[in-house]
Formats: sequence, structure tokens, C-alpha cells
Amino acid sequence: MSSLPHAQISARLVDWHAQHQRLLPWREARAGHRDPYAVWVSEIMLQQTRVETVIDYFNHWMTRFPDVEALAAADLQTVLKAWEGLGYYARARNLHKAAQQIVTHHGGQLPADRSALLALPGIGEYTVGAILSIAFNQPEPILDGNVKRVLARLFDIDQPINEPTTLRKLWEMARSVVESAPTGMAGDCNEGLMELGATVCTPQNPRCLICPLLDVCAAARSGKQAERPILPRRKQTPHYDVAAGVIWAGEPFRSKLLLAQRPSDGMLGGLWEFPGGKLEPHDADLPACLRREIAEELVIEIEVHDLLTTIRHAYTHFRITLHTFHARHIAGEPQTLGCQAWRWVEMTELSAFPLPVTDQKIAAALNEARLSLQLPSQ
Repeated sequence: MSSLPHAQISARLVDWHAQHQRLLPWREARAGHRDPYAVWVSEIMLQQTRVETVIDYFNHWMTRFPDVEALAAADLQTVLKAWEGLGYYARARNLHKAAQQIVTHHGGQLPADRSALLALPGIGEYTVGAILSIAFNQPEPILDGNVKRVLARLFDIDQPINEPTTLRKLWEMARSVVESAPTGMAGDCNEGLMELGATVCTPQNPRCLICPLLDVCAAARSGKQAERPILPRRKQTPHYDVAAGVIWAGEPFRSKLLLAQRPSDGMLGGLWEFPGGKLEPHDADLPACLRREIAEELVIEIEVHDLLTTIRHAYTHFRITLHTFHARHIAGEPQTLGCQAWRWVEMTELSAFPLPVTDQKIAAALNEARLSLQLPSQ
């Protein structure tokens, strides 16, 4: 365990952060204060997403939805389109729902109360600590992956980091550190912890020699910094073959094609896609899989033609190989048994719909195929 009082650890973090923090758009103060809305949006975007990726999305988002009222008033499809490509789309849906609740119940102002914040969709213990400390300077702890790693090394935690007892210990440590921060510096202390983990106390090859806490880091003192934190054993990631169809109403590239909207309460909820589904053991082949999925979800009959493209993609807990075929509508009126909505659209309309990353790649492959055939745009 570190022998340095938490107050001195906090003070070092605050001083180090003042000198070394990265200039990021959500850290800009307005009238001398951090904008709670900007803090909230950035913290949601940064969940499981790299800072470098978030910067452009954040800037575009704040231009499109500059405050809670603008976000609450927007159509969900517009919100999802602004989030397109950032992944974990439940974050965008929850931001939208929460904004509407903030307008309805809190006068359009993000509440500075723990229980009120936790009652909002998509806000958990980490996010509430970030908002209260960074936006409102309340001494509330945070515990993201970067902070876990810093604390596990600083105090040489020799237990798997995600075990309940270890997490409780880490939360207690994080609270002790932020409550010991200089008056009015709770947010700077927490940001210093996160920044230290992101730029110095990194997962591999930590830059210990420039760390402001090197002399009190228990893991560095024992030479175990590379062994901390102790992570749970990684499970094997399952892989699935998936078939999708660019279903044309008539002749390919000269007729409309079919898009389906995913159910709002599931994975990639509310986004639009080229319909299809997972290859099952009883499917004879991928075209048979596609015909079955379309019959089950949309209750129509299709004729499967040539393969358009094959896309490999990794999600958090599984990987897929997506085989996309041209297909032609044969019979039946589309229904919504396995989707939220459907629509026949022109190729030129695809960019108006929020699409998952895989389907954006299908759309790009479609455009390349059209160009190769020297066909005019519709």
C-alpha cells in the first residue's frame, strides 16, 4: 500500500494535470465554468471509445445539438444519424431519452444531485461521479478502466480487478483520493487520475519514469507494474456467419431496394439495415439462410442472386462474417414480424438513414458495383 497520505496524492494529481492535460473540446470552460451538458455528452461518448475517435463526433454533436433542449426536441433518427459509426447505440438512445426527461422534470438543466442523475437513462455510478465532480466540483469518485489500472498499481492490488470485493475496494480508494483533493479541485483530481491512466500509466509499457506518483507506487516499487491489474481470463470469442440481402424490387440498380429498421430495444436498436440473419445448422447454405430469414422477419419471398461483398466485423462479445447477396423480391408484401419498420428506397437515399458500420460498408460496395457497371446514379 502507498504510504503517502491521500491528500498529497490528490495534490500531485491536480498539479500534474494542470501542466500535462490534453487540450480537448469538452474541457473548454464557458464563463469560467465547465458546461454540465458537454461533460455529460463527452463522458457518454468516451465509454469504450478512444479519445481520438470521439473528438470529431463531439464537435459535430455540439454543433447539431448545442444544449439539452435541442437534443430533446430532435427526432431519434436524427440523433442516431449523428451517432452513426460511434457504436454502442444504446448510448445515443439513452442520451435522447434522458434529455427529454431533463427538459420535462428539471427545467432543461442537468441536475447536480446524485439520486436525480442516477434516475436518468444511461447514467450509472461512473458517469454520475464524472458529472458531479467535473461539472459541479463535488467530491464524488469515478472508476473507469484507466482509474482502475492506476489504483491497482498504486496500491498493488493482487486480486482480479473485476471481482466484487476488489471493485468495492477500488471505489473506496477512489473516494478517499477525491475527497482529499484541494478545495474546489475534485474535478481536476478525477481528470488527473483518468489522464494519468490514459497517457502515462498505460496498459502496456507504462511510462513510470515520468509518473508524478512513481515514488509512492507500490507495484513499481516491487517491480510488478506490468503484472497489475490482474485481469479476468478472457473467454473465447464466438464467431457467426451471417447472410444479408440487397433486395431489389425489380432489376438491380434500376429499381428500389428494401431496408429494415431494427427493433428499438435491441442491439443496434433503431438503425436501418439490409435485412438478413445468422446462419443456422439446419440451413443448407447461405442463400437458403437468407431466404429463411427474410421469410421469417418480413414474410416475403426472394430470389437470391450473386454475392456482392463479404465483410468481417468484431463486436464486443462476438465476431461475424457478413455475406451480402443481391436478391430480387418475388412475392408478398413486407411485414414487421422481425423488424420495427421497412421501406423501399432509392440507392441515393441510403445516406439519409442511420446505418450500422457493416451496412455502411455494404452501401459503399453497392456504389462501387454501380460505378463499375457505368450505371448512372438514380
